[in-house]
Amino acid sequence: MSPVSGAGRAKFEAEDMIGRAGAGPHATSKGSASRFLAVALGLLGVLVFLGLGIWQLERRVWKLDLIARVDQRIHAPVVDAPGPATWADIDAAGYEYRHVRLAGQFQGANTLVQAVTELGGGYWVLTPMRDGRGFTVLVNRGFVPQERKAEFERESGGFTAPAEVDGLLRISEPGGGFLRSNDPAADRWYSRDVAAIAKARGLADVAPYFIDAGASGPDSWPRGGLTVVKFRNAHLVYALTWFALAIALARPIFANRRQREAPR
Repeated sequence: MSPVSGAGRAKFEAEDMIGRAGAGPHATSKGSASRFLAVALGLLGVLVFLGLGIWQLERRVWKLDLIARVDQRIHAPVVDAPGPATWADIDAAGYEYRHVRLAGQFQGANTLVQAVTELGGGYWVLTPMRDGRGFTVLVNRGFVPQERKAEFERESGGFTAPAEVDGLLRISEPGGGFLRSNDPAADRWYSRDVAAIAKARGLADVAPYFIDAGASGPDSWPRGGLTVVKFRNAHLVYALTWFALAIALARPIFANRRQREAPR
């Protein structure tokens, strides 16, 4: 190997000094800032995942309470549908899914509300019923498929014979559904909005709830008894998934910190 000349050695030492200078405090500062940003984003992700896990646990408590409440109410003895004296107190927690009875006459036109059930897509048929106690309740008589829509749109709903309905009390669904708003002027309904339907049909003394009629015959339309009373409860699985993601994200963050703090 040939010896390095003095000029060459000087050039090499100068380039080495420049390189060390470039990797000095400024480069160290940039690296520290990048690491800090990565750690901050990682910790933010951990907090988000933990928050989602806690939210799912809270949802699980709510779902278990709903399941127990609905199961108790649908199997309780039937009672008369609440009259005007109790309407101000009616809410989902205290009244929804109660097993109630209504006796009177159906009066007025049907309102068809878009629905998706175990039988497929179609409509709920809501008909006003005048109770013998002097007030009106919208009764969801059941489901009809798309091909029977015209038949029940033409049905007057003006039945003369006395009728009795056993079913489940349900709370009004204001606004709409299926990511679409109700359009009373066009008679398009996506939710069972009691107040809006009553106003569109010119009904008075209407209860702030509706009743899902009980099961009807397998060949009859509308098909009653399709109220969903079994609720899927997978919130614990979702919570454990979010917590696992939080742990997986946190592990490399704290492992890198221990490595940096280890004595050298």
